[in-house]
Amino acid sequence: MGSGGARKGLIGLALWLALCGVAAAECRPDTLEIRWPGGKARFTVEVAETPQAQARGLMYRATMPASAGMLFVFPAPKRATFWMKNTLIPLDMLFADTAGRITRIHPEAVPHDLTPVDGGDGVKYVLEINGGLAARLRLPEGAEMRHPSINGAGAAWPCD
Repeated sequence: MGSGGARKGLIGLALWLALCGVAAAECRPDTLEIRWPGGKARFTVEVAETPQAQARGLMYRATMPASAGMLFVFPAPKRATFWMKNTLIPLDMLFADTAGRITRIHPEAVPHDLTPVDGGDGVKYVLEINGGLAARLRLPEGAEMRHPSINGAGAAWPCD
């Protein structure tokens, strides 16, 4: 192979490595994606996996960027109920099953409200985003979430 061929080979390899990096970046611990017929969204997320992080959630935060959220990951599916004690901003709560499919959307949870928000049985993941955003995105129940925590044989949209 001449110098031109070697150069093209190196450029091709560099391009392939860059694309691998992009593909890997799509499934990162700080990023959650949602897809549904006619739409797709990406959020920068904090992951609440410990009981302490889950108890605190998004309490005491005055603002949250539009493309941000918090992902709650439970060790096993359960009946999930949330409240808005000490939460200063309205939130949409997206409840999902073990496959990462959204089974229930509770829109516009009211700040400081102590009324339990019931996500139903079989909830493994809950994504909290800014209130009203699910409606603006026209996000339906049945949409699929992708995140490293939702990976495995049963994931509806596994990480590559």
